[in-house]
Amino acid sequence: MTDKRHRAGPTDISDPLLWIEARRASVWLGLAAMLVLGVYLAQPLLVIFAGLVFAAMIDGGARLLGRVLPITRGLRVAIVLVFALAFLIFTAAYAGSQIAQQAAQLPAIIQAQALRTAAWLTVHGVNVDFASISGLAEKALGGVGQVTSAVGGLLGAVGTAFLIAVMGIYLALEPQLYRRGVAWMLPVAERENFETTAIQMGRVLRRLMAGRLVGMFVEGIATWIMLAVYGVPMAALLGLLTGLLAFLPNIGAPVSGLLMIMVGFSVDNGTGLYCIAVYFIVQTVDGNIIVPMIAKKTADLAPALVLGAQLIMGALFGILGLMLADPMVAMIKVALERQSERNHAEAGGG
Repeated sequence: MTDKRHRAGPTDISDPLLWIEARRASVWLGLAAMLVLGVYLAQPLLVIFAGLVFAAMIDGGARLLGRVLPITRGLRVAIVLVFALAFLIFTAAYAGSQIAQQAAQLPAIIQAQALRTAAWLTVHGVNVDFASISGLAEKALGGVGQVTSAVGGLLGAVGTAFLIAVMGIYLALEPQLYRRGVAWMLPVAERENFETTAIQMGRVLRRLMAGRLVGMFVEGIATWIMLAVYGVPMAALLGLLTGLLAFLPNIGAPVSGLLMIMVGFSVDNGTGLYCIAVYFIVQTVDGNIIVPMIAKKTADLAPALVLGAQLIMGALFGILGLMLADPMVAMIKVALERQSERNHAEAGGG
């Protein structure tokens, strides 16, 4: 009689074809499990990715300083962090309370402008339902309130920002250490491809963030100067908000423009029209000169693709997802391009 210890068990598969199918099934089950795990861990994973984006910004600044300062990488990273911290302190000290005050003033400004427009239409023979106008104004106030709350929440999310900053600093100080660590967990045959892809992703991310910072600086300074020259109230604050919201492509500009125009029309029609002109001039220069010039050296992402990703990420993860939508799309694009190049090389270049 055969010893039971040597008999085939219920999990033993002797048929080679069945074994192949079982391996395929295990792969799909593993992918499904990873998808479920990703859904549950989406928020922490998003914070980790935000740390990578912040590390890319620090790394870009350190590399730029390395061209003019022959000092160690640690000192260059420290200089970049000191400048970033100084800017954050200035923003919190100067604009923190002002943003809350302006958010409180915006409902009255928007409602007053809506009723003023309705009265102007009535004078010119257009039958206007003031109740409907008030309802539309309330809906607009709700939308603007959500946006200003999101901006305020962004500035007040100290815990998440601290985690992102600490993670970004660690990654920026020794990026090769973490890249080698992740590569070590991969099969030997995949490590070289991962290294190449990770280096290319880092290069694209640095350039994307550098372009974003340049756009923020240009829009913020230009808006502040042009509004201050005309005497628009809160010119410096509006310029600061315009620069900060420029970090959100496609969405930040209309929000900052709305704030600017509402403040302008709260003074008089001439100031409101001037604010409209400032908005279009700044956005035209940024959209037709700065962005195309920078896009040639970055990921060159399609605007509709970025906007779609922003809508999805914003709906799923709020302001943090909205901010990280286009860096994530850029990384996915690099990964797909690398895989396409690899498939082409394996196919013999045919």
